Amino acid sequence: MAKKRRILLVEDHTLLRAGLCALLEQDPGLEIVGESDNGRDALRSIAQLNPDLVLMDLSMPGINGIEAIANIKRRHPEIRVLVLTVHKAEEYIHESLRAGADGYILKDATHAELRLAIHSVLDGKTYLSPDISSKVISSFLGNNKPANFGNNASSPWETLTHREREVLKLVAEGNTNRQIADYLCLSVKTVEKHRSNLMKKLDLHNASALTAYALEKGLCSFSPAGAQ
Repeated sequence: MAKKRRILLVEDHTLLRAGLCALLEQDPGLEIVGESDNGRDALRSIAQLNPDLVLMDLSMPGINGIEAIANIKRRHPEIRVLVLTVHKAEEYIHESLRAGADGYILKDATHAELRLAIHSVLDGKTYLSPDISSKVISSFLGNNKPANFGNNASSPWETLTHREREVLKLVAEGNTNRQIADYLCLSVKTVEKHRSNLMKKLDLHNASALTAYALEKGLCSFSPAGAQ
């Protein structure tokens, strides 16, 4: 029997948290291992429970969701974080991705979309709700960027080699280092070096931020959630 993926729910509304537990426990591949109603308690719970994924609200007392995400990724970079929120404003989206969130889904999503988002993020992909993905892409196409991914983003872009841009595109599509290596006929070590160079040149520090940057530069013409 396949091992269940462990989830920590971080949501300050008790009824919503209970509803999420009831929904997600219907999935035989998922296990709710803990609940927190604020970011500070979530950080303590993570150290004790070692979840595979944190389902994170943004608006909470004490440490808010964005601060909590940054703390989680700094202390436990291997743990996946999926934002579940009512906030559609671009500043929340960009700040969440910059903090290290691996996905962003709205609370008006269907149960089916929530499950898709969870499994996509657990499988190493970046998930953006369709409405969110469209908003981000429209913003970039309209040159209306509320946040700048890296200082003077146009200049670092010019420093990227053709190979680095290929790797950036494949990272944004949700591919692992091994998949990128196989696709480009490179060693995994070489791909890791390219990713490291990308992050240094662009001043970005995780796959989510690289994905958002790739969207900005038009390398992806679809939601990363659709990547295979």
